[in-house]
Amino acid sequence: MGKPHNIGRIEAFSDAVFAFAATLMVVNFDMADNLAITKSNTTSFLSFFVSFFVLVAIWWVHYNFFRRTNYMDNVLIALNAILLFVALYYVFPLKTMVQSWMGEGVRSFEDLANLFVLYGVGFLLIFLCLSLMYYWAFKKTEQNADSLVLFFYARHFAIFVVVALISVVIAFSGIGLKFGFPGFVYGLIGPLCYWQSKHFTKTYESL
Repeated sequence: MGKPHNIGRIEAFSDAVFAFAATLMVVNFDMADNLAITKSNTTSFLSFFVSFFVLVAIWWVHYNFFRRTNYMDNVLIALNAILLFVALYYVFPLKTMVQSWMGEGVRSFEDLANLFVLYGVGFLLIFLCLSLMYYWAFKKTEQNADSLVLFFYARHFAIFVVVALISVVIAFSGIGLKFGFPGFVYGLIGPLCYWQSKHFTKTYESL
């Protein structure tokens, strides 16, 4: 007979990976030897600032998953491991993306397209893992009004996946790169999540 999984150890391991990702960002933070404030230093600081707080946001979303369910099995462990792997990978294209806003690191539209694709794939995989984790937990727990929260967030994060996929396709096609159009596509997340929330509430309000 199998023993129940220790969720505490899974959360502790996950937190260690997020801490390692933050450490990698610090190690890769560039500072001039004479501590002079230059454009390069400013760019490095801003890329570190944005990357760190995006990492915190991912950690917060991950933390909330474990607040909403006590269910755990091998499938969720595997999905969680993939999410952590991608989160480690995701930090570096994000830093490069911020540096490109400051006019550094990207020399051509092809470089910019590749960066948007790289960023989009990382974003897509992170929220695909989260969506699948929520859906799997919903399917494996007793379905009632409380468990519908899991189903709601499975659909909620599926929107992130779809929008990221659209952005990747646009970037790969080279459409609107001059104006950063693949990045502006992420602005669809807000309206679509709002619509999904209203539709979900209307559909399941009787439960």
